Amino acid sequence: MKIFYKLLYYFQKRGFEVCRRIAERLGIRTRVVRTTFIYLTFVTLGFGFALYLFMAFWLRIKDLVYTKRTSVFDL
Repeated sequence: MKIFYKLLYYFQKRGFEVCRRIAERLGIRTRVVRTTFIYLTFVTLGFGFALYLFMAFWLRIKDLVYTKRTSVFDL
């Protein structure tokens, strides 16, 4: 049971990052974005979850490519 809680904690910590970043970009509450993904998943039989995973992947790639550099010499 401890493994289940570790896995749940990991997904809560890492997974909600996507919703938070989307909400900041759109200027709305994070809760609204999370609820929208949940409803979209139930209505479209999993398409919302697939969309969520795609956006998480895309944000991860964007973070790896666009790193914040403080000066020219950080290249």
